[in-house]
Amino acid sequence: MKLWPMMIWGVGIFGMGIELTGAIGAEAIHDFPPQRLAERPTPVPQRPQSLFTTSNPNEHPLMPALRWAHQGLPEIEKIKDYSATLVKRERVGGKLGEYEHIFLKVRHDPFSVYMHFLGPEDLRGREVIYVHNRYDNMIIAHGTGVQRTMFGTVSLKPTGPVAMKGQRYPITEIGILNLVRRLIEVGEKDLQYGECEVKFFEGAKINDRSCTCIQVVHPVPRRNFLFHVARIFVDDQLNLPIRYESYDWPKQPGGEPELIEEYTYLNLKLNNGFTDLDFDPKNPNYNFP
Repeated sequence: MKLWPMMIWGVGIFGMGIELTGAIGAEAIHDFPPQRLAERPTPVPQRPQSLFTTSNPNEHPLMPALRWAHQGLPEIEKIKDYSATLVKRERVGGKLGEYEHIFLKVRHDPFSVYMHFLGPEDLRGREVIYVHNRYDNMIIAHGTGVQRTMFGTVSLKPTGPVAMKGQRYPITEIGILNLVRRLIEVGEKDLQYGECEVKFFEGAKINDRSCTCIQVVHPVPRRNFLFHVARIFVDDQLNLPIRYESYDWPKQPGGEPELIEEYTYLNLKLNNGFTDLDFDPKNPNYNFP
């Protein structure tokens, strides 16, 4: 049931406020604490609303969303780097994990990731670094507490069993750019099939950020569909997807859809001028043994 490559190695402390206007349904958002995080807007041109309109009534319902993704992809590729607090929750092996929070730095070229875990308490303080074609393409990481004392800094294969334990995706698939690329890949495959309902809801709120919510529904379970319901929240100012969530079909007739995964980027700050030192375990601001 993999869909959006967003993140790995997660954590949960902060809450976020999520509001929807329009009749999405009460099942859309649940289990979120009420705390809201302050965010500093990044001045960028606002997204043309025409990207979410259907010009041809006979076209596939996914086409407006795919047009937005195709047109926005080159602009996302121009972003040099960004930082964010990433909130995630995933179902792995049939078990839904708890909310996890991570302070995240991402650089696009070369693809580089720094992660500092903010919680839960047993993960708080863990740090992870990955840089494409550096460190032998291995993850550089350290644990906390006894693990940190016993093992210090370790190298892990990104797709190896240790790094992937409890994770849906490897660190190499993290990030907003990968999310949009995967959106296009899955959406274009779904163009081959009907049984797809797409709605757009303006005025959705993610931590007081105004968003347009793209909701995709496959009413009937089919082998070729990866989800029952998926929602992508596009920040109206940044024109970037800052939240993705997907649900499986109910286990029983009349039951509630089952959460597969959800990822939210909070406090997103673009083009910070990150250097190699931001992705180096020798950075004096980091705590690698």
